[in-house]
Amino acid sequence: MTTGTPLVPSYASGVSDTPLLGDTIGDNFDRTAAAYPDVDALVEVSTGRRWTYVQLREDVDKVACGLLQAGLQVGDRLGIWAPNMAEWTLVQYATAKIGVVLVNINPSYRTHELEFVLNQAGISVLVAAREFKTSDYAGMIEQVRPNCPDLRKVVIIGSPEWDEVAAGGDAGDRVRLAETQAGLSTDDPINIQYTSGTTGFPKGATLSHHNILNNGHSLGRILGYGPDDRVCIPVPFYHCFGMVMGNLGCTTNGATMVIPAQGFDPKATLHAVAQERCTSLYGVPTMFIAELNDPEFGSYDLSSLRTGIMAGSPCPVEVMKQVVDRMGMTEVTIAYGMTETSPVSTQTRRDDSLELRVSTVGRVLPHLEVKVVDPETGATLPRNTPGELCTRGYSVMLGYWNQQEKTDEVLDRARWMHTGDIAVMDDDGYVNITGRIKDMVIRGGENVYPREIEEFLYTHPDILDAQVIGVPDVKYGEELCAWITQREGTTPLDAAAVREFATGKLAHYKIPRYVMVVDEFPMTVTGKVRKVEMRASSVETLGLGDAAGVRTA
Repeated sequence: MTTGTPLVPSYASGVSDTPLLGDTIGDNFDRTAAAYPDVDALVEVSTGRRWTYVQLREDVDKVACGLLQAGLQVGDRLGIWAPNMAEWTLVQYATAKIGVVLVNINPSYRTHELEFVLNQAGISVLVAAREFKTSDYAGMIEQVRPNCPDLRKVVIIGSPEWDEVAAGGDAGDRVRLAETQAGLSTDDPINIQYTSGTTGFPKGATLSHHNILNNGHSLGRILGYGPDDRVCIPVPFYHCFGMVMGNLGCTTNGATMVIPAQGFDPKATLHAVAQERCTSLYGVPTMFIAELNDPEFGSYDLSSLRTGIMAGSPCPVEVMKQVVDRMGMTEVTIAYGMTETSPVSTQTRRDDSLELRVSTVGRVLPHLEVKVVDPETGATLPRNTPGELCTRGYSVMLGYWNQQEKTDEVLDRARWMHTGDIAVMDDDGYVNITGRIKDMVIRGGENVYPREIEEFLYTHPDILDAQVIGVPDVKYGEELCAWITQREGTTPLDAAAVREFATGKLAHYKIPRYVMVVDEFPMTVTGKVRKVEMRASSVETLGLGDAAGVRTA
Protein backbone atom coordinates (compact mmCIF):
# COMPACT_ATOMS: atom_id res chain seq x y z
CA MET A 1 0.00 0.00 0.00
CA THR A 2 1.39 3.39 -0.96
CA THR A 3 0.53 6.75 0.47
CA GLY A 4 0.59 10.14 -1.20
CA THR A 5 2.77 13.07 -0.24
CA PRO A 6 1.64 14.49 3.11
CA LEU A 7 -0.22 17.77 2.83
CA VAL A 8 1.66 20.86 4.00
CA PRO A 9 -0.02 22.32 7.10
CA SER A 10 -1.24 25.92 7.23
CA TYR A 11 1.47 26.95 9.70
CA ALA A 12 4.25 29.52 9.43
CA SER A 13 6.78 31.04 11.81
CA GLY A 14 8.67 34.28 11.28
CA VAL A 15 12.44 33.95 11.29
CA SER A 16 14.70 36.95 11.78
CA ASP A 17 18.33 37.91 12.29
CA THR A 18 17.14 40.86 14.40
CA PRO A 19 16.62 39.91 18.05
CA LEU A 20 13.60 41.02 20.04
CA LEU A 21 14.01 44.12 22.19
CA GLY A 22 14.38 43.48 25.89
CA ASP A 23 13.86 47.12 26.88
CA THR A 24 10.98 48.77 28.59
CA ILE A 25 9.33 51.47 26.51
CA GLY A 26 10.96 54.23 28.58
CA ASP A 27 14.47 52.81 28.27
CA ASN A 28 14.07 52.28 24.54
CA PHE A 29 12.81 55.83 24.08
CA ASP A 30 15.80 57.20 25.99
CA ARG A 31 18.18 55.20 23.77
CA THR A 32 16.58 56.66 20.66
CA ALA A 33 16.75 60.19 22.07
CA ALA A 34 20.46 59.70 22.84
CA ALA A 35 21.13 58.36 19.33
CA TYR A 36 19.14 61.03 17.44
CA PRO A 37 18.91 64.06 19.76
CA ASP A 38 18.42 66.67 17.01
CA VAL A 39 16.06 64.67 14.77
CA ASP A 40 12.42 65.79 14.78
CA ALA A 41 10.51 63.43 17.08
CA LEU A 42 7.02 64.93 17.06
CA VAL A 43 5.24 67.51 14.89
CA GLU A 44 1.70 68.74 15.56
CA VAL A 45 0.75 70.37 12.28
CA SER A 46 -2.47 72.07 13.44
CA THR A 47 -0.66 74.10 16.14
CA GLY A 48 2.81 74.30 14.65
CA ARG A 49 4.35 72.75 17.76
CA ARG A 50 7.36 70.49 17.22
CA TRP A 51 9.91 68.65 19.32
CA THR A 52 13.30 67.13 18.59
CA TYR A 53 14.00 63.85 20.36
CA VAL A 54 16.00 65.54 23.10
CA GLN A 55 13.23 68.11 23.62
CA LEU A 56 10.54 65.45 23.69
CA ARG A 57 12.49 63.39 26.22
CA GLU A 58 12.74 66.44 28.48
CA ASP A 59 9.00 67.12 28.31
CA VAL A 60 8.11 63.44 28.77
CA ASP A 61 10.27 63.33 31.89
CA LYS A 62 8.56 66.45 33.24
CA VAL A 63 5.13 64.87 32.81
CA ALA A 64 6.39 61.64 34.39
CA CYS A 65 7.63 63.58 37.42
CA GLY A 66 4.35 65.47 37.59
CA LEU A 67 2.40 62.21 37.64
CA LEU A 68 4.63 60.86 40.42
CA GLN A 69 3.92 64.03 42.38
CA ALA A 70 0.21 63.36 41.84
CA GLY A 71 0.65 60.15 43.83
CA LEU A 72 0.67 57.56 41.05
CA GLN A 73 2.59 54.36 41.67
CA VAL A 74 3.70 51.38 39.59
CA GLY A 75 0.66 49.36 38.51
CA ASP A 76 -1.89 52.16 38.99
CA ARG A 77 -4.19 52.88 36.07
CA LEU A 78 -4.35 56.26 34.37
CA GLY A 79 -7.03 56.88 31.76
CA ILE A 80 -6.58 59.15 28.79
CA TRP A 81 -9.65 60.49 27.02
CA ALA A 82 -8.62 62.80 24.21
CA PRO A 83 -8.26 63.03 20.44
CA ASN A 84 -4.87 62.98 18.71
CA MET A 85 -2.73 65.69 20.22
CA ALA A 86 0.83 66.10 21.45
CA GLU A 87 -0.25 65.75 25.09
CA TRP A 88 -1.54 62.23 24.31
CA THR A 89 1.95 61.23 23.21
CA LEU A 90 3.57 62.89 26.24
CA VAL A 91 1.29 60.94 28.57
CA GLN A 92 1.89 57.69 26.66
CA TYR A 93 5.64 57.78 27.21
CA ALA A 94 5.48 59.36 30.68
CA THR A 95 3.25 56.59 32.05
CA ALA A 96 5.51 53.97 30.50
CA LYS A 97 8.49 55.47 32.32
CA ILE A 98 6.83 55.18 35.74
CA GLY A 99 5.11 51.82 35.25
CA VAL A 100 1.58 53.24 35.31
CA VAL A 101 -0.88 51.35 33.11
CA LEU A 102 -2.26 53.68 30.43
CA VAL A 103 -5.94 53.01 29.72
CA ASN A 104 -7.00 54.26 26.30
CA ILE A 105 -10.55 55.61 26.28
CA ASN A 106 -12.39 55.83 22.98
CA PRO A 107 -13.00 59.52 22.08
CA SER A 108 -16.52 58.67 20.91
CA TYR A 109 -17.62 57.20 24.25
CA ARG A 110 -20.52 58.70 26.11
CA THR A 111 -21.28 58.64 29.84
CA HIS A 112 -22.48 55.02 30.04
CA GLU A 113 -19.36 53.66 28.35
CA LEU A 114 -17.03 56.05 30.17
CA GLU A 115 -18.38 55.03 33.56
CA PHE A 116 -17.97 51.34 32.70
CA VAL A 117 -14.31 51.72 31.68
CA LEU A 118 -13.40 53.94 34.65
CA ASN A 119 -14.77 51.34 37.05
CA GLN A 120 -13.77 48.17 35.20
CA ALA A 121 -10.12 49.26 34.94
CA GLY A 122 -10.06 50.90 38.37
CA ILE A 123 -8.75 54.20 36.97
CA SER A 124 -7.45 56.52 39.69
CA VAL A 125 -6.32 59.46 37.52
CA LEU A 126 -8.02 60.61 34.33
CA VAL A 127 -6.32 62.94 31.84
CA ALA A 128 -8.81 64.35 29.34
CA ALA A 129 -9.34 67.01 26.74
CA ARG A 130 -11.94 69.57 27.74
CA GLU A 131 -13.97 68.93 24.61
CA PHE A 132 -13.74 67.55 21.10
CA LYS A 133 -16.20 68.25 18.29
CA THR A 134 -19.63 67.91 19.94
CA SER A 135 -18.33 66.01 22.99
CA ASP A 136 -18.20 67.92 26.28
CA TYR A 137 -15.70 65.65 28.01
CA ALA A 138 -15.43 67.80 31.13
CA GLY A 139 -19.20 67.83 31.53
CA MET A 140 -19.55 64.08 31.04
CA ILE A 141 -16.79 63.38 33.55
CA GLU A 142 -18.60 65.41 36.18
CA GLN A 143 -21.79 63.41 35.49
CA VAL A 144 -20.18 60.04 36.11
CA ARG A 145 -17.62 60.97 38.75
CA PRO A 146 -19.92 60.30 41.74
CA ASN A 147 -20.34 56.72 40.48
CA CYS A 148 -16.60 56.05 40.11
CA PRO A 149 -15.13 55.49 43.58
CA ASP A 150 -11.58 54.75 42.34
CA LEU A 151 -11.31 58.03 40.43
CA ARG A 152 -9.55 60.48 42.72
CA LYS A 153 -8.08 63.03 40.30
CA VAL A 154 -9.12 64.52 36.95
CA VAL A 155 -6.65 66.55 34.90
CA ILE A 156 -8.10 68.53 32.00
CA ILE A 157 -5.49 69.25 29.31
CA GLY A 158 -4.85 73.01 29.18
CA SER A 159 -6.05 73.61 32.74
CA PRO A 160 -3.86 74.79 35.65
CA GLU A 161 -3.84 71.18 36.88
CA TRP A 162 -2.32 70.06 33.57
CA ASP A 163 0.20 72.89 33.65
CA GLU A 164 1.26 71.71 37.11
CA VAL A 165 1.73 68.15 35.88
CA ALA A 166 3.60 69.27 32.75
CA ALA A 167 5.93 71.47 34.79
CA GLY A 168 7.48 68.40 36.38
CA GLY A 169 9.12 68.27 39.78
CA ASP A 170 12.36 69.11 41.50
CA ALA A 171 15.69 67.28 41.54
CA GLY A 172 14.29 64.79 44.03
CA ASP A 173 11.51 63.84 41.65
CA ARG A 174 14.08 63.27 38.89
CA VAL A 175 15.91 60.86 41.16
CA ARG A 176 12.66 59.08 41.98
CA LEU A 177 11.81 58.88 38.27
CA ALA A 178 15.17 57.26 37.49
CA GLU A 179 14.77 54.76 40.33
CA THR A 180 11.21 53.90 39.33
CA GLN A 181 12.13 53.46 35.65
CA ALA A 182 15.09 51.25 36.54
CA GLY A 183 12.87 48.94 38.58
CA LEU A 184 10.40 48.13 35.81
CA SER A 185 10.18 44.84 33.91
CA THR A 186 9.55 44.55 30.19
CA ASP A 187 6.82 42.00 30.96
CA ASP A 188 4.85 44.40 33.18
CA PRO A 189 1.38 45.42 31.96
CA ILE A 190 1.59 48.96 30.61
CA ASN A 191 -1.50 49.49 28.46
CA ILE A 192 -5.19 48.52 28.45
CA GLN A 193 -7.09 48.93 25.20
CA TYR A 194 -10.79 48.22 25.09
CA THR A 195 -12.14 46.33 22.12
CA SER A 196 -14.80 48.12 20.12
CA GLY A 197 -17.64 46.42 21.97
CA THR A 198 -19.95 45.92 18.99
CA THR A 199 -21.78 43.35 21.12
CA GLY A 200 -22.08 43.81 24.87
CA PHE A 201 -19.57 45.72 26.99
CA PRO A 202 -16.01 46.07 25.68
CA LYS A 203 -13.15 43.95 27.01
CA GLY A 204 -9.84 45.46 28.09
CA ALA A 205 -6.93 43.82 26.27
CA THR A 206 -3.95 44.13 28.63
CA LEU A 207 -0.61 44.64 26.90
CA SER A 208 2.95 44.69 28.20
CA HIS A 209 6.02 46.75 27.29
CA HIS A 210 7.33 43.66 25.48
CA ASN A 211 4.11 43.23 23.50
CA ILE A 212 3.75 46.68 21.98
CA LEU A 213 7.38 47.83 21.90
CA ASN A 214 8.45 44.88 19.77
CA ASN A 215 5.43 45.02 17.51
CA GLY A 216 6.04 48.69 16.72
CA HIS A 217 9.75 48.05 16.19
CA SER A 218 9.16 45.06 13.93
CA LEU A 219 6.71 46.67 11.54
CA GLY A 220 8.85 49.83 11.46
CA ARG A 221 11.80 47.76 10.29
CA ILE A 222 9.63 46.10 7.64
CA LEU A 223 8.78 49.61 6.38
CA GLY A 224 12.47 50.56 6.42
CA TYR A 225 12.10 53.37 8.95
CA GLY A 226 15.06 55.45 10.03
CA PRO A 227 15.78 59.04 11.15
CA ASP A 228 15.00 60.37 7.65
CA ASP A 229 11.43 59.07 7.75
CA ARG A 230 8.44 61.18 8.68
CA VAL A 231 5.22 59.29 9.37
CA CYS A 232 1.81 60.94 8.99
CA ILE A 233 -0.53 59.45 11.61
CA PRO A 234 -4.19 60.38 11.03
CA VAL A 235 -5.40 57.16 12.72
CA PRO A 236 -6.46 57.55 16.38
CA PHE A 237 -3.91 57.24 19.16
CA TYR A 238 -6.44 55.54 21.41
CA HIS A 239 -6.14 52.50 19.11
CA CYS A 240 -3.10 50.29 18.46
CA PHE A 241 -2.87 51.63 14.93
CA GLY A 242 -2.01 55.08 16.24
CA MET A 243 -0.05 54.52 19.44
CA VAL A 244 1.79 51.30 18.52
CA MET A 245 2.10 51.15 14.74
CA GLY A 246 2.37 54.93 14.64
CA ASN A 247 4.15 56.27 17.71
CA LEU A 248 6.15 53.23 18.79
CA GLY A 249 6.88 52.33 15.17
CA CYS A 250 8.57 55.74 14.93
CA THR A 251 10.36 56.03 18.26
CA THR A 252 11.86 52.53 18.14
CA ASN A 253 13.43 53.40 14.78
CA GLY A 254 14.25 57.11 15.17
CA ALA A 255 11.57 58.37 12.78
CA THR A 256 9.31 61.42 13.14
CA MET A 257 5.68 61.30 14.35
CA VAL A 258 3.47 63.77 12.44
CA ILE A 259 -0.02 64.56 13.80
CA PRO A 260 -2.08 66.12 10.99
CA ALA A 261 -5.18 66.96 13.09
CA GLN A 262 -7.05 65.99 16.23
CA GLY A 263 -9.48 63.88 14.23
CA PHE A 264 -9.33 62.51 10.73
CA ASP A 265 -9.76 65.10 8.02
CA PRO A 266 -8.70 64.25 4.44
CA LYS A 267 -7.59 67.80 3.62
CA ALA A 268 -5.58 68.12 6.84
CA THR A 269 -3.93 64.78 6.15
CA LEU A 270 -2.96 65.67 2.59
CA HIS A 271 -1.74 69.08 3.77
CA ALA A 272 0.41 67.49 6.48
CA VAL A 273 2.00 65.05 4.04
CA ALA A 274 2.84 67.87 1.63
CA GLN A 275 4.04 70.40 4.22
CA GLU A 276 6.10 68.01 6.34
CA ARG A 277 7.35 65.95 3.38
CA CYS A 278 6.10 62.76 4.96
CA THR A 279 7.54 59.53 3.63
CA SER A 280 4.86 57.28 5.12
CA LEU A 281 1.10 57.52 5.57
CA TYR A 282 -1.26 55.35 7.59
CA GLY A 283 -4.97 54.81 7.26
CA VAL A 284 -7.92 52.49 7.12
CA PRO A 285 -9.44 52.03 3.65
CA THR A 286 -12.18 54.61 4.24
CA MET A 287 -9.51 57.24 5.00
CA PHE A 288 -7.63 56.56 1.78
CA ILE A 289 -10.91 56.62 -0.15
CA ALA A 290 -11.71 60.06 1.32
CA GLU A 291 -8.24 61.39 0.48
CA LEU A 292 -8.31 60.06 -3.08
CA ASN A 293 -11.74 61.62 -3.65
CA ASP A 294 -10.90 65.02 -2.20
CA PRO A 295 -11.78 67.61 -4.90
CA GLU A 296 -8.37 69.26 -4.44
CA PHE A 297 -6.37 66.02 -4.36
CA GLY A 298 -4.30 66.97 -7.40
CA SER A 299 -3.08 70.21 -5.82
CA TYR A 300 -1.09 68.48 -3.04
CA ASP A 301 2.55 67.56 -3.59
CA LEU A 302 2.73 63.97 -2.33
CA SER A 303 6.02 63.14 -4.05
CA SER A 304 7.78 62.51 -0.74
CA LEU A 305 5.58 59.46 0.01
CA ARG A 306 7.08 56.03 -0.49
CA THR A 307 5.46 53.69 2.02
CA GLY A 308 2.75 53.32 4.64
CA ILE A 309 0.16 50.94 6.00
CA MET A 310 -3.43 50.28 5.05
CA ALA A 311 -5.15 48.20 7.72
CA GLY A 312 -7.98 48.12 10.24
CA SER A 313 -10.54 46.52 7.94
CA PRO A 314 -10.49 44.62 4.63
CA CYS A 315 -8.59 46.62 2.01
CA PRO A 316 -10.36 46.87 -1.36
CA VAL A 317 -8.19 45.92 -4.32
CA GLU A 318 -9.20 48.95 -6.39
CA VAL A 319 -8.42 51.36 -3.57
CA MET A 320 -4.99 49.79 -3.04
CA LYS A 321 -4.18 50.19 -6.74
CA GLN A 322 -5.11 53.89 -6.62
CA VAL A 323 -2.95 54.45 -3.52
CA VAL A 324 0.03 53.05 -5.44
CA ASP A 325 -0.70 54.80 -8.75
CA ARG A 326 -2.11 58.18 -7.68
CA MET A 327 -0.44 58.73 -4.29
CA GLY A 328 2.93 57.33 -5.31
CA MET A 329 3.10 54.94 -2.35
CA THR A 330 4.92 52.26 -4.30
CA GLU A 331 6.06 50.54 -1.10
CA VAL A 332 2.71 50.67 0.72
CA THR A 333 1.95 47.57 2.76
CA ILE A 334 -1.12 45.81 4.04
CA ALA A 335 -1.12 44.80 7.70
CA TYR A 336 -3.45 42.50 9.58
CA GLY A 337 -3.94 42.14 13.30
CA MET A 338 -6.12 42.83 16.30
CA THR A 339 -5.83 44.71 19.57
CA GLU A 340 -5.25 41.45 21.43
CA THR A 341 -2.07 40.84 19.41
CA SER A 342 -0.50 44.29 19.88
CA PRO A 343 -1.75 44.48 17.00
CA VAL A 344 0.03 43.20 13.84
CA SER A 345 0.45 39.49 13.07
CA THR A 346 0.99 39.53 9.30
CA GLN A 347 2.15 42.17 6.86
CA THR A 348 3.05 42.37 3.20
CA ARG A 349 6.60 43.43 2.45
CA ARG A 350 7.68 46.52 0.52
CA ASP A 351 9.15 44.44 -2.30
CA ASP A 352 6.16 42.13 -2.66
CA SER A 353 4.44 42.23 -6.02
CA LEU A 354 1.40 44.44 -6.36
CA GLU A 355 -0.66 41.29 -6.86
CA LEU A 356 0.35 40.01 -3.41
CA ARG A 357 -0.20 43.42 -1.83
CA VAL A 358 -3.73 43.65 -3.19
CA SER A 359 -4.78 40.05 -2.63
CA THR A 360 -3.26 39.08 0.75
CA VAL A 361 -2.44 40.48 4.19
CA GLY A 362 1.12 39.25 3.85
CA ARG A 363 3.29 36.85 5.77
CA VAL A 364 3.80 36.32 9.46
CA LEU A 365 5.91 38.94 11.27
CA PRO A 366 9.36 38.01 12.62
CA HIS A 367 9.31 36.06 15.90
CA LEU A 368 5.60 35.19 15.56
CA GLU A 369 3.67 32.09 14.53
CA VAL A 370 0.38 31.78 12.66
CA LYS A 371 -1.74 28.80 11.70
CA VAL A 372 -5.15 28.11 10.15
CA VAL A 373 -7.33 25.63 12.04
CA ASP A 374 -10.68 23.92 11.81
CA PRO A 375 -12.81 26.09 14.14
CA GLU A 376 -14.75 23.05 15.31
CA THR A 377 -11.88 20.61 16.04
CA GLY A 378 -8.87 22.91 16.40
CA ALA A 379 -6.87 20.74 13.97
CA THR A 380 -4.39 22.56 11.72
CA LEU A 381 -5.69 22.52 8.15
CA PRO A 382 -3.71 21.95 4.95
CA ARG A 383 -2.51 24.95 2.94
CA ASN A 384 -5.12 26.64 0.71
CA THR A 385 -7.95 25.50 3.00
CA PRO A 386 -10.13 28.11 4.76
CA GLY A 387 -10.34 28.03 8.54
CA GLU A 388 -9.82 30.17 11.64
CA LEU A 389 -6.56 32.10 11.89
CA CYS A 390 -4.62 31.73 15.14
CA THR A 391 -1.45 33.53 16.20
CA ARG A 392 1.12 33.00 18.95
CA GLY A 393 4.25 34.74 20.20
CA TYR A 394 5.55 37.84 21.97
CA SER A 395 2.62 39.96 20.72
CA VAL A 396 -0.22 38.03 22.35
CA MET A 397 -1.86 40.01 25.16
CA LEU A 398 -1.51 39.14 28.82
CA GLY A 399 -5.30 38.73 28.91
CA TYR A 400 -8.47 40.76 29.32
CA TRP A 401 -8.30 42.96 32.41
CA ASN A 402 -10.06 41.18 35.29
CA GLN A 403 -12.00 38.96 32.87
CA GLN A 404 -10.42 35.53 33.01
CA GLU A 405 -13.43 33.74 31.54
CA LYS A 406 -13.40 36.00 28.49
CA THR A 407 -9.65 35.48 28.19
CA ASP A 408 -10.07 31.70 28.23
CA GLU A 409 -12.55 31.96 25.35
CA VAL A 410 -9.90 33.26 22.95
CA LEU A 411 -6.56 32.11 24.41
CA ASP A 412 -6.03 28.35 24.55
CA ARG A 413 -3.70 26.41 26.84
CA ALA A 414 -0.83 26.66 24.35
CA ARG A 415 -1.20 30.48 24.21
CA TRP A 416 -2.65 30.51 20.71
CA MET A 417 -4.88 33.54 20.15
CA HIS A 418 -8.02 32.52 18.25
CA THR A 419 -8.85 35.53 16.08
CA GLY A 420 -12.34 34.63 14.88
CA ASP A 421 -11.24 35.52 11.33
CA ILE A 422 -11.55 33.15 8.40
CA ALA A 423 -8.26 32.87 6.52
CA VAL A 424 -6.49 30.90 3.82
CA MET A 425 -2.70 30.39 3.79
CA ASP A 426 -1.15 29.76 0.38
CA ASP A 427 1.84 27.61 -0.49
CA ASP A 428 4.25 30.50 0.14
CA GLY A 429 2.80 31.37 3.54
CA TYR A 430 0.82 34.41 2.43
CA VAL A 431 -2.48 34.83 4.26
CA ASN A 432 -5.78 36.02 2.82
CA ILE A 433 -8.57 37.04 5.20
CA THR A 434 -11.90 36.04 3.68
CA GLY A 435 -14.22 37.16 6.48
CA ARG A 436 -15.26 36.85 10.09
CA ILE A 437 -16.66 33.58 11.36
CA LYS A 438 -19.59 35.58 12.77
CA ASP A 439 -19.93 37.58 9.52
CA MET A 440 -20.32 34.50 7.37
CA VAL A 441 -23.75 34.34 5.76
CA ILE A 442 -25.44 30.97 5.36
CA ARG A 443 -27.91 31.23 2.49
CA GLY A 444 -29.86 28.06 1.77
CA GLY A 445 -27.03 25.93 3.10
CA GLU A 446 -24.35 27.77 1.09
CA ASN A 447 -21.59 29.52 3.04
CA VAL A 448 -21.18 33.04 1.63
CA TYR A 449 -18.27 35.26 2.62
CA PRO A 450 -19.16 38.98 2.34
CA ARG A 451 -15.56 39.99 1.56
CA GLU A 452 -15.68 38.24 -1.82
CA ILE A 453 -18.85 40.06 -2.85
CA GLU A 454 -17.57 43.41 -1.57
CA GLU A 455 -14.42 43.07 -3.69
CA PHE A 456 -16.60 42.36 -6.73
CA LEU A 457 -18.85 45.38 -6.11
CA TYR A 458 -15.78 47.66 -6.00
CA THR A 459 -15.30 46.92 -9.70
CA HIS A 460 -18.54 48.76 -10.53
CA PRO A 461 -17.52 52.18 -11.88
CA ASP A 462 -20.23 54.04 -9.91
CA ILE A 463 -19.65 52.37 -6.52
CA LEU A 464 -17.32 54.15 -4.12
CA ASP A 465 -17.55 51.72 -1.20
CA ALA A 466 -19.54 48.58 -0.40
CA GLN A 467 -20.37 46.43 2.62
CA VAL A 468 -22.34 43.19 2.54
CA ILE A 469 -24.32 41.67 5.42
CA GLY A 470 -26.79 38.86 5.98
CA VAL A 471 -30.41 39.60 6.83
CA PRO A 472 -33.18 37.18 7.88
CA ASP A 473 -35.12 35.31 5.21
CA VAL A 474 -37.90 32.77 5.76
CA LYS A 475 -37.05 30.68 2.68
CA TYR A 476 -33.25 30.68 2.68
CA GLY A 477 -32.51 31.43 6.33
CA GLU A 478 -30.46 34.45 5.32
CA GLU A 479 -30.30 36.70 2.30
CA LEU A 480 -27.60 39.14 1.21
CA CYS A 481 -27.97 42.88 1.65
CA ALA A 482 -25.42 45.26 0.13
CA TRP A 483 -24.89 48.75 1.49
CA ILE A 484 -23.19 50.99 -1.05
CA THR A 485 -21.97 54.56 -1.34
CA GLN A 486 -21.74 56.04 -4.81
CA ARG A 487 -19.28 58.32 -6.54
CA GLU A 488 -20.40 61.92 -6.92
CA GLY A 489 -22.34 62.69 -10.08
CA THR A 490 -23.27 59.09 -10.88
CA THR A 491 -26.74 57.75 -11.65
CA PRO A 492 -28.45 56.36 -8.52
CA LEU A 493 -28.27 52.58 -8.33
CA ASP A 494 -30.95 50.21 -7.09
CA ALA A 495 -31.12 46.50 -6.37
CA ALA A 496 -32.11 45.66 -9.93
CA ALA A 497 -29.12 47.52 -11.39
CA VAL A 498 -26.70 45.84 -9.00
CA ARG A 499 -28.17 42.40 -9.68
CA GLU A 500 -27.91 43.01 -13.43
CA PHE A 501 -24.22 43.97 -12.99
CA ALA A 502 -23.54 40.80 -11.02
CA THR A 503 -25.51 38.36 -13.15
CA GLY A 504 -23.21 36.04 -15.04
CA LYS A 505 -20.24 37.12 -12.96
CA LEU A 506 -21.23 35.82 -9.52
CA ALA A 507 -22.97 32.60 -8.56
CA HIS A 508 -26.69 33.29 -8.18
CA TYR A 509 -26.62 32.73 -4.41
CA LYS A 510 -23.89 35.39 -4.03
CA ILE A 511 -25.90 38.16 -5.72
CA PRO A 512 -27.39 40.58 -3.13
CA ARG A 513 -31.17 40.53 -2.99
CA TYR A 514 -31.30 43.90 -1.24
CA VAL A 515 -29.31 47.05 -1.96
CA MET A 516 -29.26 50.13 0.24
CA VAL A 517 -27.61 53.29 -1.12
CA VAL A 518 -26.37 55.42 1.77
CA ASP A 519 -24.19 58.49 2.29
CA GLU A 520 -21.97 56.74 4.83
CA PHE A 521 -21.65 53.57 6.89
CA PRO A 522 -21.93 53.36 10.69
CA MET A 523 -18.34 53.25 11.87
CA THR A 524 -16.28 52.89 15.00
CA VAL A 525 -13.81 55.71 15.63
CA THR A 526 -11.03 53.50 14.24
CA GLY A 527 -12.78 53.22 10.89
CA LYS A 528 -14.19 49.73 11.30
CA VAL A 529 -17.64 49.25 9.86
CA ARG A 530 -20.24 48.32 12.47
CA LYS A 531 -21.97 45.47 10.66
CA VAL A 532 -24.07 44.58 13.69
CA GLU A 533 -25.63 48.06 13.54
CA MET A 534 -26.05 47.80 9.77
CA ARG A 535 -27.81 44.46 10.12
CA ALA A 536 -30.25 45.80 12.72
CA SER A 537 -30.98 48.89 10.62
CA SER A 538 -31.54 46.76 7.50
CA VAL A 539 -33.96 44.46 9.30
CA GLU A 540 -35.98 47.48 10.46
CA THR A 541 -35.86 49.38 7.15
CA LEU A 542 -36.74 46.36 5.04
CA GLY A 543 -39.46 45.22 7.46
CA LEU A 544 -37.98 41.74 7.77
CA GLY A 545 -38.40 41.20 11.50
CA ASP A 546 -36.95 38.14 13.17
CA ALA A 547 -37.57 34.92 11.27
CA ALA A 548 -37.64 31.82 13.42
CA GLY A 549 -34.25 30.20 13.63
CA VAL A 550 -32.53 32.96 11.68
CA ARG A 551 -29.29 34.55 12.83
CA THR A 552 -29.70 38.32 13.01
CA ALA A 553 -26.38 39.16 14.66
